[in-house]
Amino acid sequence: MRLTSICIFTIFMTSGIAFGAPYKAALVADIDTGQVLYQENSNDLNYPASLTKIMTLYLTFDALEHGRLHLDDYLIVSQSAANASPVKLGLTAGSKIKVEDAIKALAVHSANDVARVLAENLKGGKEGSFASLMTEVATEIGLSRTNFENSSGLPDDDQMSTARDIALLSMAVYKHFPQYWKFFGISAWSYNGKTYTNGNRLLKSYPGCDGMKTGFTNKSKYSLVATAKRGNKHLISVVLGAANKDVRSSVSIRMLDKGFSMAGIGAAPIVIQTTNYEEDVVVNKQAFVPTVKSGSSGVQFGAFSSRNAAANQQSRVKNSLGINTIIESAPNGMFRVRIKNISDNSAQKIKSDATASGIDSYIFH
Repeated sequence: MRLTSICIFTIFMTSGIAFGAPYKAALVADIDTGQVLYQENSNDLNYPASLTKIMTLYLTFDALEHGRLHLDDYLIVSQSAANASPVKLGLTAGSKIKVEDAIKALAVHSANDVARVLAENLKGGKEGSFASLMTEVATEIGLSRTNFENSSGLPDDDQMSTARDIALLSMAVYKHFPQYWKFFGISAWSYNGKTYTNGNRLLKSYPGCDGMKTGFTNKSKYSLVATAKRGNKHLISVVLGAANKDVRSSVSIRMLDKGFSMAGIGAAPIVIQTTNYEEDVVVNKQAFVPTVKSGSSGVQFGAFSSRNAAANQQSRVKNSLGINTIIESAPNGMFRVRIKNISDNSAQKIKSDATASGIDSYIFH
């Protein structure tokens, strides 16, 4: 598992934006830098509902990246999965579903039976074991107030998260697995003769929207993670506990509009010292320059939506770790900052040093 924390580290001071709509928490941030542009109650505990599936997909993508799964593999449907509560595809026990279709079923239709299929196939047939892994990985990524009890987000009083943690998780998917980001932008998907429409209305109505995930239960109410790219800015909004679908969409739009407006100001962010957020990341420059030996491993220091953002990260890695990296094109027009062809020991050392310096990274092979 190639995991490290992604830090949301600064907050812009704003003059209070009252949306006048019923919802529990909201946040808008820059995906590339992790800067929170605006937030309301973003560290308050809420039920994540189907936003839980973002973590299920994160672990699925990790399995794909490490060769434990392939997009054209077939997954077996258990009786337990078939018995999952709606929303679901209605798969029958003993049937099979292709991994790629399973991913689309979660990203587009938010199918609870398919979430359980993935969980059981990835973790020895036990969804509970998978949920424990989800929580463990959440902690490794940097989620500080999240606990998972199942793979789907079906109601459980102990399954909780925050807008901040959901933003961090979504950023981790974006940065660690850019090749699979496209699945979150699918507006409609057909399976077995039926077409399913993505509940994220912004995919069709908001300019530049490219993802990401909806959620609803009776306790959680309506939630939405939405991402959008304009120019060299790529933003993410998280809205939790909205009263209905219209509210979650309208608040998401207002958050993104506010974020793009603030990003265009160019003013320096003001750090607010609160218990809800990490302080600015302090980079401890290393006097030691690691010896990099040849091998088959590599370290990636993030994927970015613009070459300029990637170049900034490249400079940060050079200044902090003394390592020369390359920028290479990634799927979906993104740019990855990487060092390649090194030994696994060197990769582990570099990742450890990067983590100590507050730089997001993971090891690839």
